[in-house]
Amino acid sequence: MKYIEKFFDTAIEKGASDLHLSAEERPAIRVFSNLEYLSDEQLDKKILTDEIMSLLSEDQKKEFEQKKELDFSLEFSGQRFRVNLHMQSRRVSLSARLVPTRIPSLDDLNFEPILHDFCNLMNGLVLVVGATGQGKTTTIAAMIEEINKKRKSHIITIEDPIEFVFEDKESLIEQREIGVDTDSFAIALKHVLRQDPNVIMVGEMRDPETIAMALTAAETGHLVFSTLHTSTAAEAIERIVDVFEGAKQRQILIQLSAVLRGVVAQQLLPTVDDKLVSAREILVNTPAVANLIRENNISQIPSVIQTSMKAGMQTMDNSIKDFLKNKIISAEVAEKRLAKQIKI
Repeated sequence: MKYIEKFFDTAIEKGASDLHLSAEERPAIRVFSNLEYLSDEQLDKKILTDEIMSLLSEDQKKEFEQKKELDFSLEFSGQRFRVNLHMQSRRVSLSARLVPTRIPSLDDLNFEPILHDFCNLMNGLVLVVGATGQGKTTTIAAMIEEINKKRKSHIITIEDPIEFVFEDKESLIEQREIGVDTDSFAIALKHVLRQDPNVIMVGEMRDPETIAMALTAAETGHLVFSTLHTSTAAEAIERIVDVFEGAKQRQILIQLSAVLRGVVAQQLLPTVDDKLVSAREILVNTPAVANLIRENNISQIPSVIQTSMKAGMQTMDNSIKDFLKNKIISAEVAEKRLAKQIKI
């Protein structure tokens, strides 16, 4: 067994979400939000570097040497990992996120009724936003799998790297990986409309070209799912608009107001029984919201969410309060996560 394989196996055995291996540091895993060290001994720099390099293809080695950063997927003992390699203090470091082998159902993730409705959409744009590690990919995977089980659709995913592996059920699914099957999100999106898709999943909207093409895909009758690294729904809309300059912003606002179907902002909270649960802010693009987007009055969106529960909208604070009321999370967790402190 290789030097590092035992750490991957231990991470699997302990049900960790993440594994961290850094040269001249102690190996660690994250279990239910808590960091745990696997050994008191520091990892040998040469052995760790050599074994990590043995996991890479020649092209991946060249990319890592040039950019000092690399994302790729890996399989150990039947478990898939999303891996990031990077350098710190001139030493190689590896962070690996364990990807569940089973795609969770909507019920597993406690989807609100409106999120079930998002899975029944035939066109438009659905965004899932949040910080890194807050379950965005898992949420979208559950939606894609729901469509896969119920509709005869052609689904194309564009990912960096591929995480959940889908099996065709009612739908035909093609999964394309950046750096392996295509060079970039933008290039893949440029050609995807010629591949007869019904549903398109874009791993992340990172740049103006990718965003513009995703909006065009949604505008031309396709259902598009994607993610952004923002904490709220309003910030997601602002991020999309701010990527563009001048007169182009006006065009994007008009497009976005027409094609957006909803935004789900989420964060994972530790529960009282040492599990994780997703608290969610939900924005639905009602005519009132579409008008705010079109007129660039995005700052008013949080107020609309607060007063639009009947439309399926939900604030993050109310989601957290519900978990507290039902004794799913502790008062301490609630106090740390609520935007406005409440009396417990």
